[in-house]
Amino acid sequence: MNYPQKSYTVTEATKKAERYCAYQERCHFEVVTKLKGMRMIPEAIDLIITHLIQNDFLNEERFSRSYARGKFRVKNWGKGKIIAELQRRNISNFNIKLALEEIGEKDYLAKLDLIAKKKLAQIKEEELQKRRKKLADYLLYRGWEIDLVYSKISELLS
Repeated sequence: MNYPQKSYTVTEATKKAERYCAYQERCHFEVVTKLKGMRMIPEAIDLIITHLIQNDFLNEERFSRSYARGKFRVKNWGKGKIIAELQRRNISNFNIKLALEEIGEKDYLAKLDLIAKKKLAQIKEEELQKRRKKLADYLLYRGWEIDLVYSKISELLS
């Protein structure tokens, strides 16, 4: 049975969007998608987005930086995957560049070393070539750059 979807006034939708943004950092794309899901008209969406930006609920640079830090530290993502996900959310190249500044080169290489060694210890494969492939697939899937991955594999499995 299809129930009619609740309709919202601009004020109600604005309050809901404020709570949505206050809960965690959001990008414009996520908020617009949420408002479209609430069946708001484009003019109302523009009005609400403007309100959220003016009142600092929505800040694309802050979102990008926070996203990059979090995915790198918690999910062990490489820059490739972080860039792809930010692009998927329509983040500007300028903000993507700023976001990547949040990841220090020293920390980046240390994290790669740590997760490569940890994964290598979990790979039970006996054959060297298969071990190399499994480790490479794991790291590449997580967005680590191909040159860094293969030099790390050469270092660990020479």
